[in-house]
Amino acid sequence: MDSEDGGYTYASNVDNHRSLMADMCDIKTYASNGQWTAAKDVYQNGKNAPKSDGSYRTLAGFAAATGKQHNYDSYYGMNGAIDAHIMAALDGTGDFEGTSDTVRYQGVAKLTANMAMVAYTIHELNTAVNKAEAGNWENNDSGAPHNWDEGWAFFHGPDENVGCGPVSTLNKRANDFGTKTTTSFGDVANTTHAITDAMVGGLAALQTNDSTGYNDAAGVVVKNVIIAYSQAVLKYTYKMDSSTDAAKYQAEGYAFWKTIEAYAADYTDACYNNKTHTMAYVGDAVDATVCDNFSWYTDFSMGGGPAFTGCYNVVSHTVATGVNESQCNEGFGAVGSTGMPMYYNNYGATQMNSLLNLTDASQLGTSYDVSAWLAPVWAHYGITADDIGSYS
Repeated sequence: MDSEDGGYTYASNVDNHRSLMADMCDIKTYASNGQWTAAKDVYQNGKNAPKSDGSYRTLAGFAAATGKQHNYDSYYGMNGAIDAHIMAALDGTGDFEGTSDTVRYQGVAKLTANMAMVAYTIHELNTAVNKAEAGNWENNDSGAPHNWDEGWAFFHGPDENVGCGPVSTLNKRANDFGTKTTTSFGDVANTTHAITDAMVGGLAALQTNDSTGYNDAAGVVVKNVIIAYSQAVLKYTYKMDSSTDAAKYQAEGYAFWKTIEAYAADYTDACYNNKTHTMAYVGDAVDATVCDNFSWYTDFSMGGGPAFTGCYNVVSHTVATGVNESQCNEGFGAVGSTGMPMYYNNYGATQMNSLLNLTDASQLGTSYDVSAWLAPVWAHYGITADDIGSYS
């Protein structure tokens, strides 16, 4: 292998890590033919990334490991959460119990190439940042730059296998949403371009011990992952009205949602309004008392900007739309007049998971716009409507 992939030049030798992307290609091929045993064998035992001791680097080895520096295990409340999702698709159990081979294939192909490889990438970037903060930033071969290189190896991989990993997903969704740009490598997603620049800049920052630079770069990567997989979720939930392929599209939406759920769900808390029977999102709330803090403001000065009139929460700094003054002042609270709780933790994520329940056929046959459930996530990450684009 040469020392460069997709515009990123490695500072260390991560050829073995880059080779793991070929496993994604083989898993996808086997699963597409219903060869679940062969797909599982590559996933669990490896095929293309031999180590010096004769064993193979495996995707399962990472997905099932504990103590990795990503949010998935803590969010799902289990060790090896990524492995649990993938094995359910491979075995037709759990979320994939009783589903068709078509649905299982989408789960296997999309979860391995996206959820697993994105998690692997985030783990390596966080490891690099932690090494640098501990002073281990100068050694390209064993310090922070090496882990940063591994992050790109898992996100992009060898140019010849890029179609089997996350970058392929990013570029496809950019075609769908009109969010691509022209580079020396041709037309790529804005998200791919932003992540590539962040990875290149982040490596340089690590090598010069620029803490602000490499921390900002890691943040850019996560933000653009959220953008790209939001696009994917929007597309496939919209297509669930298909008379022939609704279950397939639901499975694709499921896998892409699982790729970002652990980094999105916490920002979808909501408060119920018992006058309008609608929800107002409040981001990542500390507890139910956040719902006590909606009030109506008239011509209120918002930090030097235009005067604001509307329903505003001074704790969450969010606005409730679709309510008038009395509905705002009287309709919100931590607990309603009947004693009913009015605060819903991870409300948007809960709604998304219900819609993407692969064993619930009643969800099929309808086209959905899930942007309202994703909007508070975008607000947290500073994602704009232009970043998301428009599906066509």
